[in-house]
Amino acid sequence: MFSEVTAAAVLGVDAYLVRVEAHMESGLDLFTVVGLPDAAVKESRDRVSAAVKNSGFIFPKRRITINLAPADIRKAGSGYDLPMAVSILAASGQLGLDGLNSVGILGELALDGKVRPVRGVLPIANAAKREGLKNLIVPEENAQEAALIEGINIYPMESLRDTIDFLMGSDEIEPFKVNRESLFMQSHEYFIDFSEVRGQAAAKRAMEVAAAGGHNILLVGPPGSGKTMVAKRLPTILPDFTMEESLETTQVHSVAGLLKPGQALVASRPFRSPHHTVSDAGLIGGGAVPKPGEVSLAHNGVLFLDELPEFRKNVLEVLRQPMEDGVVTISRAAVSLTYPATFMLAAAMNPCPCGYHTDPMHECRCTQEQIARYLSRVSGPLLDRIDIHVDVPRVPWQELSSKEAGESSEKVRARVSLAKQAQVERFKSARKGLFCNAQMTNRELEKFVPLSDDCMKLLQRAITQMGFSARAYHRIWKVSRTIADLETSENVQPNHVLEAIQYRSLDRVPGLNV
Repeated sequence: MFSEVTAAAVLGVDAYLVRVEAHMESGLDLFTVVGLPDAAVKESRDRVSAAVKNSGFIFPKRRITINLAPADIRKAGSGYDLPMAVSILAASGQLGLDGLNSVGILGELALDGKVRPVRGVLPIANAAKREGLKNLIVPEENAQEAALIEGINIYPMESLRDTIDFLMGSDEIEPFKVNRESLFMQSHEYFIDFSEVRGQAAAKRAMEVAAAGGHNILLVGPPGSGKTMVAKRLPTILPDFTMEESLETTQVHSVAGLLKPGQALVASRPFRSPHHTVSDAGLIGGGAVPKPGEVSLAHNGVLFLDELPEFRKNVLEVLRQPMEDGVVTISRAAVSLTYPATFMLAAAMNPCPCGYHTDPMHECRCTQEQIARYLSRVSGPLLDRIDIHVDVPRVPWQELSSKEAGESSEKVRARVSLAKQAQVERFKSARKGLFCNAQMTNRELEKFVPLSDDCMKLLQRAITQMGFSARAYHRIWKVSRTIADLETSENVQPNHVLEAIQYRSLDRVPGLNV
C-alpha cells in the first residue's frame, strides 16, 4: 500500500517541495524514515504514532517506510509530522487518496493530535504557489503569515482530526484571507522618536545624511554621550518600508523563527544590536543546521555594533563581504546557501581605552600610543567601508534639561525620502543594484557627480593640508552628493563639501591611517 503527500522544506530563505511517500507491507511492527532526516524528523515517528492514536484513528501495526524526496538534501525541523500522519492514514485506507495531489501540508503534531506552528511558512507558501499548488494546509497560528502570498488558498488547521475531516470533505472550510495593506499599516509603527534626543545636533544631522545616502556611520564619543540612543533611532528616519521590502524581511525572520505570536509581517525596519561576544557564525549565519545571522536579520534595516573595538577581529573581518555584496554565502560540503544582507551599518566606540579622551569633565590617562593601538583594533579595510565618522561629545546640562522637544522622526524621514527618490531617479540608467550614493564606484562618481573647480580645490586642500587618504577623498565626494540631495540641489556646492569633510573625524587622529 502506497500514498504520497506534498510537504515543503526551507533551504536558506527559499523553499522547495518535498514528497512524503508512505509504503506499508506485512512484517514486523517497524516505522522507518529515510531521505536524509535530521534528529527532529527522526523523532517524528513517536509524535506521529501518538497523535494518530489520540485523534481516534488506528495506527497500522505493519512495516512502514516514509521517504522524503528528494532524498539527497537533508531535511530538518518538525514540519513533516502532519504530512507523515496524513500519508500513513491514506496508505492504510483510512483516508481517500483523491485530492491529495493538489494540496500541500505542513505542521508539527503534539501528542494529543493538535497542530503546532512551524518556521518558514512564508517562503513555503511562496514555493507552493510557484510550483503550481492551489491549496496549502498550515497550522492555525501560521495562517496569517501564509496568506500574505496571494494566488494560493490557505487552510488553517487546529488538529489532525480537523485536517482529515477537511480532506475527506466532511468539514468545509473557507480559505483564510488577510488584508495585506491593513496588516502592514497596523504593524508599521515605532515606539521611539528622534524628538526624544536632547542636544547632539551634529550627531543627528550626521544620522540624517547617513540615512539619506545609505552611508555606514561610526559614532565616536565618551560613555554616556548618547551614541546608542541616537543609533537606535536611525531606523525611524529611514524611508518607509515598501510591501516588497517588508515581505523580504519577513521571510528571513520567518526562517529564523523570530516572528512573535500573532505577528505575520515585519513592517518596521529591523534594528539588530548583537553583543560584542557574538561569534562569526552568529553574526554572518551558519551552524550545523545553517540559520540566518545578525546581518541577514538586519536586512533592509540597521545593524548596530556598540563598542566596535571590543568585537573579535575575525568577527569584524567577515562583515566585509556582506557590506560589499549585500548577500551572505554560506558553503557546506553538501549545499551552498545565500542569505540577503542589505543593511546599514551603524557603529559606536569610545575615543580611547578609558573612554574619556574627548570628555572635558573627566581626565584621560591614556597615552597616544594606547589610543592609537585601541583605534587600530578596527581594521583599515572595515573602516574603508564606513563613509561617515562623527564625534559625539557629552551633552551639556542646559541641553539635557531642556523641555523643548527636538525635530520628530517623521519630519526628518520626509527629507530623507525625498533625497532617496532623487537618487533613484539619478541612477535609473545605471547598473542593476545601484540605488543610493553610498553604492557608487569611483567611476560612477565621476559619471554621476561632476564637481566644480571650487569643490575640487576644497578637496585638494583636504588631501594636502589635513592628510586625508585617497579613500577618504572618495567618501567625502559621495557624502557631499547626499548633502546636496537633502537640500534638493542639482549640483554639489562648496558648502556641501565642507560639511562632508567634517564627517571624517578619525582621519584627523594623529598616527592613525584609515
